[in-house]
Amino acid sequence: MKLLNDQLSNAPLLNSPLLNDYASKLDELRQQGNLRQFTSNVQQGRMIEIQGQQMLNLSSNDYLGLAADLQLREQFFDETPNELRIMSSSSSRLLTGNFPEYEQLEASLSQAFHGRAVLLFNSGYHMNIGILPALSDSKTLILADKLVHASMIDGIRLSSAKYVRYRHNDLKHLQKLLQQYHTDEAFERIIVVTESIFSMDGDETDLAELVRIKQQFAKVMLYVDEAHAIGVRGEQGLGCAEQYAVIDQIDLLVGTFGKALASVGGYLICHPVIREYLINSMRPLIFSTAQPPLCMAWTHFIFQKVLGLKQQRQHLQQISQNLQQSVQAKGFDCPSTSHIVPVIIGESQKTVEKARQLQQAGFYIMPVRPPTVPKHSSRLRISLTSQVHQAGLEQLVALL
Repeated sequence: MKLLNDQLSNAPLLNSPLLNDYASKLDELRQQGNLRQFTSNVQQGRMIEIQGQQMLNLSSNDYLGLAADLQLREQFFDETPNELRIMSSSSSRLLTGNFPEYEQLEASLSQAFHGRAVLLFNSGYHMNIGILPALSDSKTLILADKLVHASMIDGIRLSSAKYVRYRHNDLKHLQKLLQQYHTDEAFERIIVVTESIFSMDGDETDLAELVRIKQQFAKVMLYVDEAHAIGVRGEQGLGCAEQYAVIDQIDLLVGTFGKALASVGGYLICHPVIREYLINSMRPLIFSTAQPPLCMAWTHFIFQKVLGLKQQRQHLQQISQNLQQSVQAKGFDCPSTSHIVPVIIGESQKTVEKARQLQQAGFYIMPVRPPTVPKHSSRLRISLTSQVHQAGLEQLVALL
């Protein structure tokens, strides 16, 4: 952050209308309390250090604490000989990038997800902006939850499909839209798009009810993003789809390795026909260099560990429920039913100031502001991990 400020202060005077326009927009963001900047940090265990100050890290998506586990890294590299530590795939999977590590990970995921087909991607964003455009055409209708992630919104916009947003988690509204459009001969398929656990409110959709509704309509496919559920929900950590026993009923079940699974990339669980079609039609997949094989090997290593982390999942669930209740008891709006616990304040500048006060008290909590969330709903986003203890959260609640 200091480097950026130095660069701005030392920059020559603006003499370009284009740069003046951008500078003006940056200044407007600053005045609104919505300016974002990178922050250098050092992380160790559940703590994070910024500019010499140590704080409890309550902004990480390392939900099971695996990314912070040094022993896991040591074990992985002890078990991985140098000749297998390949740092670049050097091409797309369709050229020379389809290393055995890719096929090993896909096979393990397939085995866990009831034998369904699996396809890997470079990131969750890469996945969501590629699948929907590939599977959609002008005869496709997409019905998306109002609060789906920006990557899914971008994927919808890149497609040639017509789309309609249904009210957040309002499955009665969704059913009404399905009844309205299902008989429309202009559409050959309808894709319903949602998250299982939503990234900003921490609430979740009723997957069992969603599947029940979907099964009433022959033209409907279901696209569910488990980015914030994989690893932390279900007996083996396979997400809300496992928790509610609907893995086989979701046509396009996607998630990320970059959060609870302490790695990088995304995955799709689907029918083999869908997998083959995407390999032949999904532009971000076809035209991107594949991830390094070492990353795939690490993800496979971590995935095998995650399947058995029932105790960590139970601890995370318990402290999450306790914090939700405490935040609500303080009078804050808190829609969460998960380990993502928002404290909704409203005004951006007040939210930024409250976050700064909590950071000074030793709690690293970041403010979330528009456009990430709707106007007048700025919030402190508390992201819990299994490394956090109840005592620390009680201290935090006292400061709210």
